[in-house]
Amino acid sequence: MLVRLLYASRSAGAVTQQIIDSILQESRTYNPAHGITGVLCHCGESYMQALEGGREEVNALYMKIVRDTRHRDVTLLHYAEVPERHFASWTMGQVNLAKVNPSLLLKYSDKPMPDPYTVPGRASMALLEELVANAQIIGRAG
Repeated sequence: MLVRLLYASRSAGAVTQQIIDSILQESRTYNPAHGITGVLCHCGESYMQALEGGREEVNALYMKIVRDTRHRDVTLLHYAEVPERHFASWTMGQVNLAKVNPSLLLKYSDKPMPDPYTVPGRASMALLEELVANAQIIGRAG
């Protein structure tokens, strides 16, 4: 059974390209072996990440993330059983929301830089789906 989980967190420290690269490298090593795909969005000190895969594997990874000292205020935004993956092309894709057209972000939020803690989880998922449709997610497959 496939599930999709979306969470938000804040960085415990300054977000640098080195930290983003470290998270992506760990994901791209861990995820293929566990059948997990997804996308990481970041902007300022906030992260929003969607994970897809088997229920047990996704839940285990989420619990690992909750305990990760690089994150604080980890909040589950959306969780659902799904018939298919939306992010199957990425072991972990990435989006820097600061580089996305603000008009697209305003479609799903009252501000040009959405705060995942104040935007409904369904709106955040819709934004991610549109980013996929518009090929704005970068990264590499398995």
